[in-house]
Amino acid sequence: MAPRASWKGYLKLSLVSCPVRLYPATSSRDRISFNQLHKDTHNRINMKPVDPELGLVERSDLVKGYEYEDKQYIIIEDSDLESVRIESNHTMNIEAFVDEDSVDIIYQDTPYYLAPDGAMAEETFVVLREALRKSGKLAIARLVLSSRERVITISPRETGMFVCTLRNPNEVRGTAEYFGNIPVGNPDPEMLELAEKLIEQKTTEFDPADYEDRYEIALMSMIKEKLKGHKPIVAAAPERGNVINLMDALKASLSQPKPPAKSKTKSEPAAKPAAKVAAGAERPASKRTSRKKA
Repeated sequence: MAPRASWKGYLKLSLVSCPVRLYPATSSRDRISFNQLHKDTHNRINMKPVDPELGLVERSDLVKGYEYEDKQYIIIEDSDLESVRIESNHTMNIEAFVDEDSVDIIYQDTPYYLAPDGAMAEETFVVLREALRKSGKLAIARLVLSSRERVITISPRETGMFVCTLRNPNEVRGTAEYFGNIPVGNPDPEMLELAEKLIEQKTTEFDPADYEDRYEIALMSMIKEKLKGHKPIVAAAPERGNVINLMDALKASLSQPKPPAKSKTKSEPAAKPAAKVAAGAERPASKRTSRKKA
């Protein structure tokens, strides 16, 4: 089944345009989530709107309100929202091109994939994609998602394009209140050199498969054990160890052997931690059987 597009419209550069489809580049569908149940009946709880004066109310009686002062609201009708619709509702209009490094990562928000909408759009799409690739620039455009206009960046990615929504400047906090009291002074040269060597020693190629969500894996193992009727295994907290001098800590870190280079044939053992958790659930049973034999 073909994936469902979250937006359809036109990618436009000056007088050139082509129909395109926008798809979410990430998904949280497989992430473990919980529902709220009643502790006795185990029935799922329904969240219903409650008015402080009227009690339970129907969702059909709800309207949108904007709080312009404390507990003071102005009602916003659907016709009001319709009156502020803009041209970018169905158009991804490229307004400018910028260097990739000029877009600070803190402004990057949600990633999407962009693809042509139909065979007739492919030729124009490919021309725009390759022009972007050769320029080495990011395109800046606007489009409306979920009734709100968003500024986006567009760049080539494999045979398609990559779109990322940008946060509004007023959504990004300044650093002064967080970094203002951190000293700027130069660190000890010897400790700095040791730290640089430690970085060099641990430098490798990034592969997201090497950094699985260990909590998610442990959570799923616990759920599977509960389904079997076993008591969940509680992981012990890691020992903090003794506080040691920074210089000694850097030297001790450098003395550790460098991890071997990862290869395709050795990628499978990454799943062993989850197997240990599951296997640990069977240990109490094996002890009981050995006692009976004794």
